[in-house]
Parts: sequence; C-alpha cells; structure tokens
Amino acid sequence: MTKQHEFQPDLPPPPNTVGVIGWMKKNLFSSPLNSVMTLVLAFIALNGVWAVIDWAFINADWVGATRDACSREGACWVFINVRFDQFMFGFYPSEELWRPKLFYAILAVFVALLVYEKTPKRPWILLLFVIAFPLMAIYLLLGGVAGLPKVETHLWGGLLITMIIAIVGIVISLPIGVVLALGRRSDMPIIRSLSTVYIEVWRGVPLITVLFMASVMLPLFMSGESETNKLVRALIGVVMFASAYMAEVIRGGLQAIPKGQYEAADALGLTYWKKMGFIILPQALKITIPSIVNTFIGLFKDTSLVLIIGMFDVLGIGQAANTDPKWLGFATESYVFVALVFWVFCFGMSRYSIYLENKLHTGHKR
Repeated sequence: MTKQHEFQPDLPPPPNTVGVIGWMKKNLFSSPLNSVMTLVLAFIALNGVWAVIDWAFINADWVGATRDACSREGACWVFINVRFDQFMFGFYPSEELWRPKLFYAILAVFVALLVYEKTPKRPWILLLFVIAFPLMAIYLLLGGVAGLPKVETHLWGGLLITMIIAIVGIVISLPIGVVLALGRRSDMPIIRSLSTVYIEVWRGVPLITVLFMASVMLPLFMSGESETNKLVRALIGVVMFASAYMAEVIRGGLQAIPKGQYEAADALGLTYWKKMGFIILPQALKITIPSIVNTFIGLFKDTSLVLIIGMFDVLGIGQAANTDPKWLGFATESYVFVALVFWVFCFGMSRYSIYLENKLHTGHKR
C-alpha cells in the first residue's frame, strides 16, 4: 500500500459539538427561533428564581418571638420558629417532648441501618424494626406504664401523626397486599373470590370516605362498653385501604413473571409456598419496586386527609396555626414549610427506590 493510501488516525470531534457546549447548541440554540425562545424563557426563569431567593433568604426574617420581628419585605420564618414544636409534635405536653424526640432519633437509627448497604445482620434488624420498634414506640409515646405519664393520642399531632400513620400503613399494608395478590391468583375459587371482592371494594371508595367510616361509623357497630381510640381507627382504615392498592401492584409483578419460572419451580418439586417465597415473589417484588414506592409516596401524602376526622397532621397544624390572630397573614410561610417537609420525605423515598433498582437489576433493564 502506497504512502498516500495509508489510513489516517481519527481526528477528535470539533469542540463545539461535544460536551456542554455541544448539548446547548443542539438542544437550545439549534435555530434562530429556538435561540430567541431559550433567551426569553431563561430571563423569565431567572427572574422567578431570584424573586424566590430574595423572598425566602435575602429579605427573610429569622430571629424573633413575635410578629413585630417581621419586616414583611421577605418571608417571616420567625413564625415557623415559634410554632416549630407544634409542627413536629402537635400539642404534646412540653415537659414530655423528650419522648417524641427520642422516637424520632430511634427511627432515624433504624432507617440508617436498613438503608446502609454494609449493615451486618440486616434481616435481624428488619425484624426488630417490624416487631420491637412498634411496641417501644407505643410505650414511649403513649406511656401510662412503668412510671411514664400517659399522653392521650388526641394531643399528638404534626409530623408525629404523619409519620405514625405512614409507617404503620407502609409496613403492614405490604405483607397484607402480598397475601391478597396471591389469593386473587389462587386456584381455589373461594380464596380467589374473597380476595377479589376485598380488593375491588376497597379500591372503589376514596380514602376520605374510609377514614370517615372508620372514625364515625365503626363505633356504631361495636358494643357500648368498648371504645376504640380515634388514631387506632384511622390506622385500621388506612391499612385496609392501602392493602388493596398494594395487592394490585404485587399482582402486576406476579403476572410479569414468565410462565417458565413457575414451571421450573414445579419441576423441582417445590411446594407452593417455597415456590412463591424463593422464586416467584423475589422477582415480582424486584420488578414492582417503582410501583410499590409510588404507592408508599401516595400514602404518605394522603395522611393529610386525617384532618377530616379531627386529627392534626403536619398540614392540619399549619392550617390551625394560620388562624391564630397573633400571626394572621403568614399562611404562605406555613404552606411552604409543610410542602418542604413532604418533599424531603417523598424525594428521599424516590431516590432510595432508584438506588434499589440499580442495585437489584440483573441485566434485564431496557
């Protein structure tokens, strides 16, 4: 081969076609019209972002104890500081606030241990979280035994109520949903019919109706001597409602498993529960991680509906604080703070869901 016919090495692409500059040229400034629209929208967005930063940080008031400390040029976070304990604990007695604070601390430790990838004996910790932690939380928050003063649940509120309802709903609805999903796909007509009726009935009514029925109608069907706590009734309603939705999510995962997996398990001579526990359910749960977490996020946000039955979650506390004559006119700060609380928890669950998907995928992602 002559010298003029030798292959030349590939040249690098022009600098303006790769990297950030290349992406901007392709997506934002690909034509004169796109360039003008990009500049106009960027100007509007920057003005909006600057207005928010100016209101929330630069001209905001942070220190004080009364509304006189607020200049009204920016956000009055003094209002949130004064009402912070109510947002976090509701009307829990101030001298006993160490108890819900300890509850938050123990919960944070459990969550950190369950999320941390290198935690040893994680199944054992999960078992403690499901069994021991609820008993400890009841003793710590309710009291009435072993020298702890009793704090009635009608004094609970704020983020405390939101967390309790969400945790109980999430932890209990998942196993019940799995059982219902398996029941709906069962070969036994009675089990299949009962599971189907339960799922369709509870999915056919809104949660606000379920809470109202659990709070107002349930006591009418009980004996006059028995009185169920309002929080317990709300928890029962939330769990029964969430279980029906969770069952359909799990059923979708079960239907997505190839038939060959079932046949392979049968060929190995596995019993029904071993087949489901070791082969089918792990794959189904892995497939449905996004849908399961999406259901959890929806349940966490739906806890604000307990306001209809007279329970003050973090949103209810915010609305109650807005009616205080001493702090009228600061509803915006209240709603922004509540929205931030919900966003932090929902975003955290969403990111952990993505982490689990990336960790558990086995090369079948598209």
